[in-house]
Amino acid sequence: MNKLVLFLLIVSLLGALGSTASSYSDSEAPEAAGTACNETESQCLASSQNTGLETTNCSAPVEAKTVNITSNCKVYPAYTAAPAEEGNYPAIVLIHSFRGFEPGYQIMVDRMAEDGYVVIAPFWQTYSDSPSDAEVEALIRNSTVYLETRDDVDSERLGLTGFCAGGRYTMLFLPQIEKFESGVAWYGFPYMGGSETQPDRPASLIDQLDTPMLIIHGTRDQYSNITDIYRYVGELDAADKYFEMKVYQGEPHGFMITEDGELSESFVAQDAYEGMITFFDRTLNSSAL
Repeated sequence: MNKLVLFLLIVSLLGALGSTASSYSDSEAPEAAGTACNETESQCLASSQNTGLETTNCSAPVEAKTVNITSNCKVYPAYTAAPAEEGNYPAIVLIHSFRGFEPGYQIMVDRMAEDGYVVIAPFWQTYSDSPSDAEVEALIRNSTVYLETRDDVDSERLGLTGFCAGGRYTMLFLPQIEKFESGVAWYGFPYMGGSETQPDRPASLIDQLDTPMLIIHGTRDQYSNITDIYRYVGELDAADKYFEMKVYQGEPHGFMITEDGELSESFVAQDAYEGMITFFDRTLNSSAL
């Protein structure tokens, strides 16, 4: 009789433990959900009124989310990141390369937010791999309109940066969009244009450029030859337009993003990134230039 009672107690205990384990794996499962936040960290995962997903970087005071930008009656997703602490920050529009918004760009946007900038990266290839310059210009302008609606943005301190095709767009639109106070063009194409969808070459708009520009390029760029860049900065100099230039010997086109789409952690990549931030710090946070 005692053995039967003991057996029934053991079975009952095992059943209770199994039920608890099953409940935990279905409802909590912190490992499967990704990095969990401490109790002192807030909004690591919350819904966004714009697109349904908003995330906060738990390792740094940064808030990031995807928003919708309406431009020419089309809706474009755009990734944004900003310092979590309340303030009035300078803002940057970042134009990704022809290869799309790769994971490395998201990491870069988050780092720029850590460095004190509100950043928006519109997905300009949402409807076409090669949209017209007019479409991209409208999207960039509407991205600045969005930035101006944010309480954490100082609309008098806006910058533009872009990579590859985005570098060309930086060279092209910095002279045309007066809201930008400075820009950084990464391995751009100053002489690309002259077609129906790309009527203007950036070099043809030098006379309209009234804001500082930093040009970053590699000497082994197989798509945008360094000789074109030297020619372009020569024309900038002849027109007495303020520019700065960082040239990295031996670096190919797109050296900031690896073949796997990740942000490069090479010495050159880190130095170039710091060069961009330093340039924006000087041109957007002071009247030094």
